[in-house]
Amino acid sequence: MKVDLRSNKDFLAGLLLIGIGVLGFYMALDYPFGSTLRMGPGYFPRVLAGILIAFGIFTLVRGIVTAEKVKGVWGWKPLTLITASLVAFGWIMDRFGFIPALVAMFFLATLGGHEFKWKEFVILTVVMSLSAIGIFIYGLGMPYQLIQGF
Repeated sequence: MKVDLRSNKDFLAGLLLIGIGVLGFYMALDYPFGSTLRMGPGYFPRVLAGILIAFGIFTLVRGIVTAEKVKGVWGWKPLTLITASLVAFGWIMDRFGFIPALVAMFFLATLGGHEFKWKEFVILTVVMSLSAIGIFIYGLGMPYQLIQGF
């Protein structure tokens, strides 16, 4: 039985998890690890990266055993727009504030869906923005400006 690994969904997902875990572990190497009783700033990222790598190995092996193929094609439009929404959030947040960044992020992300409806976009943006403001600004006390200059 020959397994085509290029179209094996669990194998590819396992590779992705392992790759992200290795990258996270590498990025945390500059921070002191500490011990279980006195954790350093590098403790949690490395442990989390190790768990991610373990899940990746499990998923990769499961993919080799089950050999389930990827169904359909890549959704390049959603992938591109959702990634762009996250980049736009970071860029707009520094320059214009929390609320404009949220609005831009939700707008780009909803464009990545199968169908775009203004009413749903407005409801999503209002509810999620109010939730984010309540959680991050008032609940956690994060020093974000709602709108730059105010």
